[in-house]
Amino acid sequence: MNVTPVYLITGFLDSGKTTFLRDTLQDSEFLDGDEKTVLILCEEGEEEYDMDILKEKNVTVLTVEEEEDLNPRFLMDIKKNYKPEKVMIEFNGTWSTSKLLENGFPSGWELAQTITTVDASTFEAYMSNMRQMMVEQIGPTELVIFNRCTAETKKNSFRKAVKTFNRRAQVVYEALDGEDGVEDEIELPYNIDAPVIEIEDDDYGIFYLDALDDPKKYEGKKVQFTAMVYRGKELPKGTFVPGRFAMTCCADDITFIGFLCKGEQANYFKMREWVKVTAKIKCEYYKEYEGVGPVLYLEKIELTKKPEEHLLYMN
Repeated sequence: MNVTPVYLITGFLDSGKTTFLRDTLQDSEFLDGDEKTVLILCEEGEEEYDMDILKEKNVTVLTVEEEEDLNPRFLMDIKKNYKPEKVMIEFNGTWSTSKLLENGFPSGWELAQTITTVDASTFEAYMSNMRQMMVEQIGPTELVIFNRCTAETKKNSFRKAVKTFNRRAQVVYEALDGEDGVEDEIELPYNIDAPVIEIEDDDYGIFYLDALDDPKKYEGKKVQFTAMVYRGKELPKGTFVPGRFAMTCCADDITFIGFLCKGEQANYFKMREWVKVTAKIKCEYYKEYEGVGPVLYLEKIELTKKPEEHLLYMN
């Protein structure tokens, strides 16, 4: 059975969804006109499509005005009546992505990619005032495109915010003048080539996200940081997790973040005691990582003072 790929493009109004889709649909490498394509529009923005070009590309445009109308029956009718070989959905950023994905797609349709577009000039305001909606968009996406970036755009801060909610997402930036975007490498606040990488208290969140995102970068590196001791019964014998409590979204969304650390010395320290850890990082398989990730090998551990600000704010 042939599989019909579904491309879900989400983001708030005027975040760049239509421009992205318009350019994609006009790309002959993506769409040559030989395939039947259905484009489902869930909101109307300032940018418009050239219907003549879409017709040449064999694209049928359908409009959905209410969220409840984008349901399994509607999608089944599309499959039956239009028999598309590709489906593109320009999703309304205020609607529930998780609800759409939970409802699923018709048999033979498969979600190929989820892309989220963001207006860089309004990102901080949306994160402050409509955080849950932003998390709804970022959580399941594979690619986040920040549009309208300038020299003042806080790329590191934006990337950190995205990786907090979805560490697998690729992050790219499009300049205000329309130049092609590239994924931005985070500017680390510590010297990764130092004999011992000293992680300041405020930088633990950055270290945690970057090490998870690119563990091979830290292979064989020695790190030192302050953390709380966690020794749960579910952990393998001779291990513990040095980490910190972090707020990722709101006061109700506080979680403990840390890495598995192997070292019998930790047996002498109590749960929730604050310690300074010096350890070497190796990339190893661990089920909690769902693959290969950073595992610490303890070299030194000692009691230390609780940081003045013990809760991390991952935003």
